[in-house]
Amino acid sequence: MSTGGIEPQIDRPQQSLIRRIAASFRPYLSQITIVGLLILFTAGLGVVNPLMIRVIFDSALFPESGSPNLNLLWIIAGVMAGITVVTGAIGIVQTYVTNQVGQKVMRDLRDRLYRHLQTLSLGFFTGTKTGEIQSRVTNDVGGVQNVVTSTITDILSNIVILISTVIAMAILSWQLTLVAVGIVPVFAFLTRIVGEKRRAVSAEVQKSTAEMTAITQETLSISGIMLSKLFGRQKLEIERFHWENQHLSDLVVRRQMTGQSFWAVMQTFFSISPVIIYVLAGYLISGIGRDGISPGTIIAFTTLQARLYFPIGTLLQVSVELQSSMALFERIFEYLDIKADIVDDPEAVDIQPERVAGAIRFDSVRVNYVSNNEEAQESAKTGDPEPRWALDGIDFEILPGQLAAFVGPSGAGKTTISYLIPRLYDANEGRVLIDGIDVRKIKLESLSRMIGYVSQENYLFHASIRNNLLYSKPDATQDEMEAAAKAAYIHERIMEFADGYDTIVGERGYRMSGGERQRLSIARVILHQPKLLILDEATSALDSASERYVQAALEPLMKGRTTVAIAHRLSTIMAADVIFAIDRGRIVERGTHSQLLSRGGLYAQLYDEQFQGGKVECHCEDGVVFSDGTVAFAEDGRLTTSR
Repeated sequence: MSTGGIEPQIDRPQQSLIRRIAASFRPYLSQITIVGLLILFTAGLGVVNPLMIRVIFDSALFPESGSPNLNLLWIIAGVMAGITVVTGAIGIVQTYVTNQVGQKVMRDLRDRLYRHLQTLSLGFFTGTKTGEIQSRVTNDVGGVQNVVTSTITDILSNIVILISTVIAMAILSWQLTLVAVGIVPVFAFLTRIVGEKRRAVSAEVQKSTAEMTAITQETLSISGIMLSKLFGRQKLEIERFHWENQHLSDLVVRRQMTGQSFWAVMQTFFSISPVIIYVLAGYLISGIGRDGISPGTIIAFTTLQARLYFPIGTLLQVSVELQSSMALFERIFEYLDIKADIVDDPEAVDIQPERVAGAIRFDSVRVNYVSNNEEAQESAKTGDPEPRWALDGIDFEILPGQLAAFVGPSGAGKTTISYLIPRLYDANEGRVLIDGIDVRKIKLESLSRMIGYVSQENYLFHASIRNNLLYSKPDATQDEMEAAAKAAYIHERIMEFADGYDTIVGERGYRMSGGERQRLSIARVILHQPKLLILDEATSALDSASERYVQAALEPLMKGRTTVAIAHRLSTIMAADVIFAIDRGRIVERGTHSQLLSRGGLYAQLYDEQFQGGKVECHCEDGVVFSDGTVAFAEDGRLTTSR
């Protein structure tokens, strides 16, 4: 059984990574084509004005006749102003389309990542910090925003500008052009080195960011903050957060400073390069005369030179940013490459709930955690060549409508059995069957429709009671919700709130007591109307009073349904049709309550441990009798008690 918690280290060639990134833009090829055409057009217009400068100086301001040609000057000035206005307008359109495409790519990445995470098995989430997962979806995807929103246009526009500018410069003076572009390969080589260093640091930054997100998520949740206060660990948590925060700050500074000396040298060269051109032009004029290089040519050339070095600098900067972003893309694709191990079989069937009888059979089922890294390490330490089986050769059958209970010490494998039925995990060996069909041959959607699950810690969203109930049946009517709530003995409590069913329950339902949360969860399952019911220690965390209400709420839910009950308190399952005693992944006993007591085995031992001193709880036809003598009766959807 794969837990999915191990993050695969994928040594992927950079070219393959770039192809995967480029594939993200493929759905928007038409918009990118439009941007490319706009870039070509604006780049062409961009070299016109510098070339016009030579005409202004040589033909309009300082013609050979000696007197300025004002008419020509006005014409050229008007053309240059018009080109500037048109270029600016096109730039606005280009920016809009570029950002639209970039945000769509970002949206697609987030959707793909979230959709893929939803397909992974429960084991992945039990083996991975929630904060780490959140960081991948938000921080990592957000970190590539600049790349996906501007990089393509930056590369395209600057390459076009670079090519067109070099052509225009060569037209003016090929000698000066050779000098202007001769140093570029050196900067390109140095940029690659800087980019690789930035990429490594960026990966460390994202790991630290993920760790900070995990710390925040764990310690600032209601459960986390309560734990730190109860144990007086606030100072420790503050120090832990401060250390990681300082580490992250240092990494960010290191990333920002990586290559700053190189950028300073490059900017200095770009700034003094016009001076080099002036000196070289002086020598050329001395050697070949003004006919070769005129003052207008020199001014136009230095203007183009600034236009040349700006795209070069931008391309070099983009190259470094790309290298940094590669680390983020690697983290995103790393999660996308985790294979979902619980998926629909190509031949899986869709079974309607009304056609489900409810028979459950386990056929030689074996489950281990060999993919779990911690388990493997523990096995290596103990010298055990094979990790311990959580379930080892489990065989049993539950008939439709039966209440089957599983008891045993902690870690015996009871909950693992409950996870295999709805395919939260898959067995390594053997089969789990519902009505004779292997669950791996039933569509996951069908399984979710036919199975209801009530656990010890049912989750409630930070939303209204109504929305929490509708999670199991979005199209349920108010009458259906109230009927389910009454069946779970929670309707009257809901109506005591000022907002009734619109009351916000708070994070994880903390505005409600444990028993109230459990009954609300039961109401949600009742609304779901499952054919199979799984109760995983549904009352073990409750006090006696809350347990009475929850136990009474479960009575109508179990009626007419095949029920699998994982029990710690044996009083809740004495009336079960069949009880299975589990120990170390094996079924060691099976039978009814009285049969198992008479055998004096594991079940009898567990019973004696819980009920020594004559404390007994039992179920009867008229209600539920508890160990303190209280009898709970269900009357018209209300729970009443008497002694």
